Amino acid sequence: MRRLLLLFPMLLWAFLAPVQAQKDASDAKNIAINWQIIENSHAGAGQFLSVLNVQNNSAIPLMNKNWKLYFNFARRILTKTVSGAVDIVHVNGDLYYIRPTDKFVPISNGASVNIEFASSDWAVNFTDAPEGFYLIYDHDPKKPIPIKNVKAIPSTSPAQFARNKQDRVPAITPELIYEENKSITNLPEKDLQKVFPTPVTYEKKNGSFILDQSVKITADPSFSNERNFLKEKMGLLLTSGKVVSGKTIHGKAAIKGLADKTILLKLDKSIAKEGYILNINQNSLVISAADPTGIFYGIQSLLSTFPPQKRGVKVANINIQNALVQDQPRFPFRGLMIDVARNFQTKEEIIKLLDLMGMYKLNVLHFHLNDDEGWRLEIQGLPELTEIGSRRGHPIDSNANYLIPSFGSGPFLNNPHGSGHYSTADFIAILKHANARHIRVIPEIEAPGHARAAVRSMEMRYHRLMKAGKPEAAAEYLLQDLNDRSTYRSVQNWNDNVMDPALPSAYNFMEKVTDEIMAMYKAANAPLETIHFGGDEVPDGAWEASPASLAFVKANPELKDVNGLWAYFYTRLYEMLKKKKLYLSGWEEVGMQPVVANGKKSYVINPGLADKNIHLNVWNNIIGWGAEDLAYRLANVGYKVILGGVSNFYFDMAYQKSFDEPGYYWGEYADIDKAFNFIPFNSFLNSNKDKFGNTLKEGFYDSKERLTAKGKANIVGLQGLLWSETIKGSKDLEYMIMPKLLGLAERAWATDPEWANEPDAIKRKQLYNQAWSQFVNIVGKRELPRIDAAFESMNYRLPPAGAVVKDGLVHLNIQFPGLTIRYTTDNSEPTIKSPVYTKPIPAKGSIRFRTFDSKGRGGKISSIHPEENWTASPKQLP
Repeated sequence: MRRLLLLFPMLLWAFLAPVQAQKDASDAKNIAINWQIIENSHAGAGQFLSVLNVQNNSAIPLMNKNWKLYFNFARRILTKTVSGAVDIVHVNGDLYYIRPTDKFVPISNGASVNIEFASSDWAVNFTDAPEGFYLIYDHDPKKPIPIKNVKAIPSTSPAQFARNKQDRVPAITPELIYEENKSITNLPEKDLQKVFPTPVTYEKKNGSFILDQSVKITADPSFSNERNFLKEKMGLLLTSGKVVSGKTIHGKAAIKGLADKTILLKLDKSIAKEGYILNINQNSLVISAADPTGIFYGIQSLLSTFPPQKRGVKVANINIQNALVQDQPRFPFRGLMIDVARNFQTKEEIIKLLDLMGMYKLNVLHFHLNDDEGWRLEIQGLPELTEIGSRRGHPIDSNANYLIPSFGSGPFLNNPHGSGHYSTADFIAILKHANARHIRVIPEIEAPGHARAAVRSMEMRYHRLMKAGKPEAAAEYLLQDLNDRSTYRSVQNWNDNVMDPALPSAYNFMEKVTDEIMAMYKAANAPLETIHFGGDEVPDGAWEASPASLAFVKANPELKDVNGLWAYFYTRLYEMLKKKKLYLSGWEEVGMQPVVANGKKSYVINPGLADKNIHLNVWNNIIGWGAEDLAYRLANVGYKVILGGVSNFYFDMAYQKSFDEPGYYWGEYADIDKAFNFIPFNSFLNSNKDKFGNTLKEGFYDSKERLTAKGKANIVGLQGLLWSETIKGSKDLEYMIMPKLLGLAERAWATDPEWANEPDAIKRKQLYNQAWSQFVNIVGKRELPRIDAAFESMNYRLPPAGAVVKDGLVHLNIQFPGLTIRYTTDNSEPTIKSPVYTKPIPAKGSIRFRTFDSKGRGGKISSIHPEENWTASPKQLP
């Protein structure tokens, strides 16, 4: 009887629980959340005030006192500033939850509650908004309920757009865009450069080469892969027969009299590495190079001379201008870094990206494979790295075998951006495709900071093996001292994301991962010269209360304190890679070392690792932060340097200051011009404003170090970078990198343009405007149509048109001449059927306009009124 009495409540709950769960989910559908920026520089400090408005659209009161509302937010919330009878609690990283206090009143039908709070720094656009909201009821903690009706309310006032009192960067309007585009001249297509990126020399010759399927391709045996690549491209463009008088003929008749027309891929060992000579004549087309890479680039240059094609439309022949092109790259390293750790990208998207890189002669994919929020590569023998480290979901308990939500990935493990990894087979396929496109893949394994996914995975491995009675195996790859009580917060707000350099098991782990990566490269027959071991943003306070670190320092007094572990860690990794005939790559911090003076920590260049072929990616060139010359100082002392400064080459930076323009902007607002106008050996020359738009004082750069002859020799190349905190899938990736990647390609391949070495500021500006007009015309009239033809889809950013009202007429212009502007005057949305802008429009009522590409894909809609500014519409949040 007693057993039945105990069983009855359980049976009742089993019956009622599904009913309650359905009610909870139904209630959650009636919750709407709006977020809005109230003001930056709140209370005169480096913080901003924003508000969450939580609405009840249900017929019954919602959200009693038994719930938690989880969300991700990139800013650090000042929890003591929270209003609305709730508390906001920080979990870890960017994960928070809201919980009601005793004073909270359930939200009645049609009512709402405002929750205001201050956060660090500032907010400007919709990607600053909190995201990934889901509700957990106390009575069912294992059933998270996503809140889908979430919006960011556009900002309209200066207090919302100005980051602080020093911010002079205006919120973008059609009028400002029009002003920016005024210097652009619409050039005839016949006057445009035929090969892109700009070759060393291009000599136009009379006549043309008629390319059709009758043309024979012969190649040196070492160029057979490149021959097949060219044949494949020709097959996509050309019909199988020759058109004569409107008819297509095949077989012998098609090639009669044309047997002497050939394309020759010729070996010439006198040509520089990666260089080529392209010689186009009436009946012969010869591409010469010393290596397959040079032939591949010669083919890409040949393809770039073709008139723009329509995807899927084959033609009988292509008329190619006779010319002589002699070319070679300026820098041996022309790279793109893609972060797949924060938010994942599929194997298919990476392969598509490799094809895009190959088109523009970029030769290094820097693959950021792990971070605090994800580990994305299968490692044989360490299954926990992907079983735990590649998945994110709601933490049901402290032993959850996955990571917590980040960047709005939500409560469920199947989110395609939060969860995902590359199997060994996937990675080998990526390596093979990169090799075919003459692209080196540099894998990055972040250490010792930004390592939470690895740290957490190896901790779970430890507990599993300890439970199985295998203490020695459990400790083999442990990455943190389990008795460490150090207190720290990383830049991204993590408190447990750092490897412990005092543990021998940390080096076991790094070597194990290295060996497994080497095995995958060998299986793919792909070159591996280096592994990038991270090194950035280790937070102050790490290791200070680690018994293992403190004991290690005591046993090695030359380290002085735990700060000495930094150089020790990277010296060990350098030696490990050297034995495997690899060199060490890392972020700029690898070439630095922390020092403490008067109780304050600072970083100085570490000469101990200089002149050892260590390659550093230098990201910190933010104008006004004081490290504008850091890349040059590191190169001068003997480090190999890749220039990838945030001010010019961080592709995750927003294009412009606009509420509906995605991306971060902590380093700079960065459109395509920031990459195009970069001067690698003298970046100070035209960097005359700080990140807030303030003109630098005279003599600002006088104390900055210039490149020496040794330093110039140590600048090995340029790199664009895409961090993925705001990137949710392939469309976001393509939008942020394209067309910025074209500016990078030009600057990494071509020699300094004339304007870069002109000492007179006025003349330099004139020369720059001429070069800029040539470049943007090439982008709009040649390269974007080429991309439209090459890919089924490529979601590159279509720049909004500029507009101004003059003399009763609306004038429009565009950043990339060649794109189409369509408009409406009846307040309807411009479509592919709307009128094309060809001349000024009478300024009556609302004029809405939009940019379109060659496939008819439209960009963002803008509008202008004779007496009003551009307005934006609310953005739906993830």
